[in-house]
Amino acid sequence: MVIEAGLRSALLLARGRTDGLLLIEGSSAGVGRSFWAAAICLPAFLALRFLAWSENGGPDLGLLRGLVTELIGYACAWVGFALLSLPLAEVAGRRMEWPRFIAAWNWTNVVQYLVILALTVPAELGLPPLLAHGLGLAGIGYALWLEWFVARSALRILGGMATAFVVLDLALGLTIGGVVGRLSGG
Repeated sequence: MVIEAGLRSALLLARGRTDGLLLIEGSSAGVGRSFWAAAICLPAFLALRFLAWSENGGPDLGLLRGLVTELIGYACAWVGFALLSLPLAEVAGRRMEWPRFIAAWNWTNVVQYLVILALTVPAELGLPPLLAHGLGLAGIGYALWLEWFVARSALRILGGMATAFVVLDLALGLTIGGVVGRLSGG
């Protein structure tokens, strides 16, 4: 029931519909349950990693080390954003809205992963490079917009402050990605 509501919410939010927030459980327990989204996204994450490795020969230090390192980075990114976004929500005066925000953020990650995967697979199947890059940029742009929309809507903040949450996620992702890349050898 929780997963169904979370996914329905994510699909509404993905279309720019704030009524998706009504399906999100805005409690601490709801935040905890929303991390089921990480388990749902894991196959798409792994598919994206394996597709990337198929292009450049895999991690230099071996598949097992690369996979373990990527999985640790995956978990750190999910939990890290939740932990780092709380002080930012407090600065914005939105501590009370933070649980619903994190739950919505987690569930909409399912949509983001599916969109990125759907736009990555055609490139791997031989789509012309210019078109493949265009699709990739469109997917990234959509994911950034969705993150911004969820922050703005769930926290009830202005667009500039919502952008700060997106920048936080990007900075965290780049930092973790860099560490994972160094530890896994590629």
